[in-house]
Amino acid sequence: MPPAPTHNLVSPQPERAPPSTVPAPSTNASLCLNLLPFVLSIIAGSTDVIGFLGLGLFTAHITGNLVMLAAHIAGGIEAQFSKILSVPIFIVVVTLTTLLGDGLEAIGLSSLRPLLLLQFLLLAGFLVLCVAAGAQLDPNSENAVVAGMVGVSAMAVQNALVQTSFKGTPSTAVMTSNITHFAIDIGKVLRGGDPADVAKARSQAARMLAVIVGFAAGCSIGAACEVVRGLWSLAVPAGLALLALAIGFAVNPDGGGGP
Repeated sequence: MPPAPTHNLVSPQPERAPPSTVPAPSTNASLCLNLLPFVLSIIAGSTDVIGFLGLGLFTAHITGNLVMLAAHIAGGIEAQFSKILSVPIFIVVVTLTTLLGDGLEAIGLSSLRPLLLLQFLLLAGFLVLCVAAGAQLDPNSENAVVAGMVGVSAMAVQNALVQTSFKGTPSTAVMTSNITHFAIDIGKVLRGGDPADVAKARSQAARMLAVIVGFAAGCSIGAACEVVRGLWSLAVPAGLALLALAIGFAVNPDGGGGP
């Protein structure tokens, strides 16, 4: 009688999934990712205060120009044309920057570095135009208006790039909403409750505080430099924009969508 057939009792092993090829962010990249919003907030604060002291124009807090415009009209003071022009210029540049960023992301390219480069070029142009116009620059002159709109455009690009290329990052140029969110998160931490919610609120508060402190520092540095060097002090935000561009390369050295 032939022997009974033997069966392989060892069950087949499932195939292992190939190891992930997506590299984890390096420590240096993570540090740069946290540093960039802080640097951008210093840029916004310094540009805003220098533009206000030198040209009577808010370049970052655009709604401040509407307040000043209304106050001038109510007081019978001649309205500054750059204040009228700043809001539509800001809207147009934010829209175009958003379209540019979305277009780059759609074809698989990171929008962060191109937009940081654009901001640097605009801030450098703001500096050159203001310095070329001379020390005694009339805020209502054609040169001053053109220079002011270049500064407004630079801050419009920064506002847009944070929303387009740096999603989830607090605003680096408008502090009212940041201070509001910071106070709300502090309240959640003090109230306590679910440890996960408290940890999330604490983390968000820390991120908000970084850009608030950065903006305040930028305002202080910009004001001090403007008093000493006039509109030459725009070299400070222009230089910081070049630093931000360098950080952008460290954050995303290989290209690809997203920061």
